[in-house]
Amino acid sequence: MKFYDALQMDPSVLKRKIAACEVKREKTYYWVAIAVRSVLIVAFAIVFISLLSAVFGSDNTPLAVALFCMMLGIRFVNFEYCTGDSLITLAAVLAILVLVPSAAAVVPPVLLIPLHFAGFFAILCMTTQRPEMGNGGLYSFAYIYLTGNPVVGEALVRRGLLALVGYLICGAILFAKHRDQHKTTRFHHVMRKFDLAVPVYLWQFRMALGVSLVLTAGQVFGAERFMWMGFACASLLSEYPYSGNTVTRFWQRIVGAVAGSCAFFVVYLVTPEALHPLMGPLGGLCLGFCTDYRYKTAMNCFGALMLGTGIYGLQGAVILRIVGTILGVTFGLVFAFIFHRLAAARFLTVPERE
Repeated sequence: MKFYDALQMDPSVLKRKIAACEVKREKTYYWVAIAVRSVLIVAFAIVFISLLSAVFGSDNTPLAVALFCMMLGIRFVNFEYCTGDSLITLAAVLAILVLVPSAAAVVPPVLLIPLHFAGFFAILCMTTQRPEMGNGGLYSFAYIYLTGNPVVGEALVRRGLLALVGYLICGAILFAKHRDQHKTTRFHHVMRKFDLAVPVYLWQFRMALGVSLVLTAGQVFGAERFMWMGFACASLLSEYPYSGNTVTRFWQRIVGAVAGSCAFFVVYLVTPEALHPLMGPLGGLCLGFCTDYRYKTAMNCFGALMLGTGIYGLQGAVILRIVGTILGVTFGLVFAFIFHRLAAARFLTVPERE
């Protein structure tokens, strides 16, 4: 296998190859591929996000982060319908990501649930026909992150221009990588199949409703860093195949968040202040080696807490991260249980085992 081809593989695939190898040299080859892949992704992320933030303003860094993630994802995962329609829906997705979070910051509370639900549900319908490929987690991250970092006025104009740049980049990648796929499938063909008796559509509906409710609760009650609650809840509900039992991921998320937050706390205290800005990239590098959900959750804490520490202080950020995670997954657990009892059991033709 060429080294370039190894760099394109997910760490889980590379680790399976390592486990299957009997020759030490081959194992080393794949470990080096994982390490180089992780370094390249983090380095590219720093350059890409820093450049866009410098041009469009630091208040639009969240969209730059979201665009970077979308750019990586869209290389491998398309929308499961023709490229022409996909380019149109990609524009619609970016428009929602720009406009709805800013609208949610100013509309009356009574409109928050329908606004979030309509925007996020539309995104899922347009991007996530195969949740197992990861688009649900990717676009839920983008929506929640931008909802937690809205802008208005001139900054919103710059965010729109940044979205246009992102559209040109992601659209070019989408066309180059997927133009020969799903040529006969149109977006309206996909929408005609919508039926809550089908698990994927029920998953979309539950995901959109649950995230809408937790974001609304966070905004209405003025919860600090409420998007951390949203991330935790969305992570719980994004698991696919659809299941009414989310207990396993509930505990995995809590364990990962507590372990990651405590690790960040210790590392922050024992390292010189000059090295603190490197803790975010360090978490990104370690994330490139992770395949287990708990470890991914732990490593994600580093980047989030690095930003949070600058706002709330070290102790405040760590406590807020842990509490936000517990509240988010608890909400998700209760919501998933109620939804499954009241809705899923009625719609699914063959109820999922719990």
